[in-house]
Amino acid sequence: MMFISSTSFYPGQHRNSDEIIVQDTLVKYRDGIYTGQSQDNYSDEPYWGKARITIKKGLIAKVNFMIRDSNLHETFNSKYKKHFEGNEEYINQCKNDWKGVRTYPKKLLQIKNINKIDATSGATWSYNIFRASVTEALKKAEKHPE
Repeated sequence: MMFISSTSFYPGQHRNSDEIIVQDTLVKYRDGIYTGQSQDNYSDEPYWGKARITIKKGLIAKVNFMIRDSNLHETFNSKYKKHFEGNEEYINQCKNDWKGVRTYPKKLLQIKNINKIDATSGATWSYNIFRASVTEALKKAEKHPE
């Protein structure tokens, strides 16, 4: 006969409601609004991802994300493909990545864990920038042991 108990492995300690488990690691986020920006590994390109994450009760409650072109001082959006007129491959890439920019924040709100969100086929560029920007914001939100 096997008995399984749901007790903590940390004697004398318990988890508060504002703590979550991420990849078998206890992570606490402080309530507030946190921002992060990143180019990920695309430092030779003028694009910067900007994430704004709202944490409530230790969980991700709101996610805003955009990509800015720092050369053109323009936000990457559904109309950005105009810069690639005549190049169908780049136009399709813009469409796919724009879909990613709109989709990834919704996925993060549902899943609540950046490490469990997969890239959408054709939207890897926006995924990489999203993930890196969100990671920067969440680093600022982490509670550190006192």
